[in-house]
Amino acid sequence: MKILVLGPGAREHAIVRALLAEAAEHEIVCAPGNAGIAAEGVETPELAYTDPEAVAAFVRDRGFDLVVVGPEAPLVAGVADPLRAAGVPVFGPDAAAAQLEGSKAFAKRIMDEAGVPTGRAARVASVEEAGPVLDEFGAPYVVKADGLAAGKGVLVTEDRAAALDHVATWAPHGEVLVEEFLDGQEVSLFFFADGHDVLPLTPAQDYKRIFDGDAGPNTGGMGAYSPLPWLPGGVDAFVEEITRTVALPTVRRLEAEGTPFSGLLYCGLIVTSKGVRVIEFNARFGDPETQVVLARLESPLSRYLLASAQGALAELPAPEFSDEPAVIVVVASEGYPGDVTTGRELTGLDTAAEVPGVHLVHAATARTDDGGWIATGGRVLGVVARGEDFAAARARAYDAVDRIGLEGGQHRTDIAARVAN
Repeated sequence: MKILVLGPGAREHAIVRALLAEAAEHEIVCAPGNAGIAAEGVETPELAYTDPEAVAAFVRDRGFDLVVVGPEAPLVAGVADPLRAAGVPVFGPDAAAAQLEGSKAFAKRIMDEAGVPTGRAARVASVEEAGPVLDEFGAPYVVKADGLAAGKGVLVTEDRAAALDHVATWAPHGEVLVEEFLDGQEVSLFFFADGHDVLPLTPAQDYKRIFDGDAGPNTGGMGAYSPLPWLPGGVDAFVEEITRTVALPTVRRLEAEGTPFSGLLYCGLIVTSKGVRVIEFNARFGDPETQVVLARLESPLSRYLLASAQGALAELPAPEFSDEPAVIVVVASEGYPGDVTTGRELTGLDTAAEVPGVHLVHAATARTDDGGWIATGGRVLGVVARGEDFAAARARAYDAVDRIGLEGGQHRTDIAARVAN
């Protein structure tokens, strides 16, 4: 197949790697891609990938068999709409269905109407409205901007004043949700969706805060691992439950409303003492969980992407995964997730990739004129490792991380530690 992957990050690098591994005859283009993807021998043309007209023109000119939309911004912008209208198979929902991620208020309404288990939430438009709701729900306080906020729209705090300040910051930009705090272990579970049916992938857990022990501010994700051996009832029973109570009802509800969801349904879950609850939905592969989920995928990814785009998931078996666990450790620049220092030299990448079972996925890197590497953003790259068990996978990942040089670079040292003993 001739496949276009849209997006510039590590998630797209992981998707490209999975496609390259399954069939040499695939012609893959990633726009705009990144330097790490280009180093795989993949074409990475410049493209305004959040502009529906620009993407539609590019696809029309190049004649792709499948378009895979990676990030959330182009989905919410409606990049999939003109492509699907032109008969191009697209993995990614239209703008209307992408509101499942683009609007937290929309997602809550869909969950309520579909009977999906989730926490209480109230919409507020001002600090004055928020105060009584915060007092009713109690601390810790959870405040979320309604729309996309590049990972900066969610605040969980014991400080009531800070919660009100967060409302004041985001209320001028749209609705704000105050939600019930849910305590427990978080789980990310992806589903292929074709507008009517779903097929599950395998659960993963990511690490959102910058420092060890889940300290410090939230980030885009500092690491992840898969599978999750501690899930109640085991992985298979957990996946079956979420398919039945969350994914399928949500997709069927969107279908009933005339906004069918075709693409990747990301279920952000929490295992509480009262059962599993949905924290949020995303409309695309999550980063960095994708990197460990696809590292374990043994079925051909393109087959499921195309079936999702064509409404044909019912014809396929559930995808299969290796029993070997996978771990990713993210290397970030100094200052992340705040003011980031960029342009510093990256060394040791080839040596890191020589560790058995390890590969690297690039998020924010560039090549120098002499063939070296520099860091160009906050989350720079991810070190992905598989092993016969979690202890082996972690040892390989951190061996590789230790071979990478980046002045001021930072990473967590506790990724998957809880399952490696």
